[in-house]
Amino acid sequence: MHMYEIISKKRDRKKLTPEEIEYFISGYTRDQIPDHQASALLMAIFLNGMDDEETFYLTRSMMNSGKVLDLSSVRGVKVDKHSTGGVGDKVSLILAPLVATCGVKVPMISGRALGHTGGTLDKLQSIPGFRTDLSLKRFVKILSQTGVCMMGQTDEIAPADRKMYALRDVTATVNSIPLITSSIMSKKLAEGADAFVFDVKMGNGAFMKERKQALLLAKSLIQIAKKFKKKAVALITDMNEPLGEAVGNSIEVIESIRALKGKAPPDLMKVTSALGAQMLILGKKAKTIAEAKKRLSQTIESGEALLKFREMIEKQGGDPRVIHDFSLLPWAKFKSLVTSHKDGYVQSIDTERIGLCAMKLGAGREKSDDLIDPGAGILVKKKVGDAVNKGEPLAVVFANNLKRIKEASQRIRGSYDIQRRKTSRLKKVLVFVDERSQITKS
Repeated sequence: MHMYEIISKKRDRKKLTPEEIEYFISGYTRDQIPDHQASALLMAIFLNGMDDEETFYLTRSMMNSGKVLDLSSVRGVKVDKHSTGGVGDKVSLILAPLVATCGVKVPMISGRALGHTGGTLDKLQSIPGFRTDLSLKRFVKILSQTGVCMMGQTDEIAPADRKMYALRDVTATVNSIPLITSSIMSKKLAEGADAFVFDVKMGNGAFMKERKQALLLAKSLIQIAKKFKKKAVALITDMNEPLGEAVGNSIEVIESIRALKGKAPPDLMKVTSALGAQMLILGKKAKTIAEAKKRLSQTIESGEALLKFREMIEKQGGDPRVIHDFSLLPWAKFKSLVTSHKDGYVQSIDTERIGLCAMKLGAGREKSDDLIDPGAGILVKKKVGDAVNKGEPLAVVFANNLKRIKEASQRIRGSYDIQRRKTSRLKKVLVFVDERSQITKS
């Protein structure tokens, strides 16, 4: 078997065999296949696609390139949630302790910020002392004791994905449904959860800009989960504006804590509640959406969800006092208001541009080895449909560099389209997708 033959086969739109896929993944993971040949195959897949069977075998080979966790020692149903990435998307920080409080075990292996999208790990690590670099043994122990644990991908979990993603990032082959599916599912399956809820973001601040592509990705994720005998559902949620107000790291932690105290922006809790309800149903802790949402609401009102978040912070080495003392979190030295130049209503927001502004301020990464400034970020004060007066704040910018603040402020103001006519607020939860959903590829 030779890589030249495998590349030419996919170039000519032919189906790869399980043995050919395994040969590629195994050889590339072990440095036996060079980057230039791997890049050629990835581009052929990007251009010509893969069917469900090929995607299944690619996912399986990537999953088996490392260790697959056995969580059978952890009692109860284990349900994970995965977001395809957005701007201001701090849902995991709220959702994980919230759902765990209701009795569903929540194992989460999360990612870091890259480009315009934020990373759950970077947000958590803005909490002093919080450890995401746990051993797999420690991960399982905390999950068993606390019901929730959030850590980063280790060298043992799907190493093929870690290596391939870095290559996809520099070869313009990221935005491929088979490659996205195998990347997400290889990690999720390796973590050992029983079921998954996918939050597939759609809009100008998401990787999937169009509804059709978001639906195809959601269906692909669910179908692959089913082939591995795992239950899964997906929600298509809107990313045509930042979610909540905070875009950054420590400021998103603050917004998450406030949400667990019952003080969340309505759009943020709408998405969180919808995803949480699906997790409770898959975790067999509720039979209906209404029952699930009521349970979630009660755990916030009682303060139990906040205590669960505090417990998780403490178990993972963080300072639990941040729950009540935000001054313990990193803060930027400077802040500046971005004000409107005219009266009107917000028609649209260039969400990706907002995310890129946060990245330039230091809240994200342009390259995977860039350092994060945990105190940098943006508070979005006006959303689509809001009325705005001239001189009124559109956003607040936080940074440790005055030059960056000035540049970001101009770009943020340019992200807003403000006109005289009224417009409706955006609907946040757009579509529910499960294995029975009919979605055509044509």
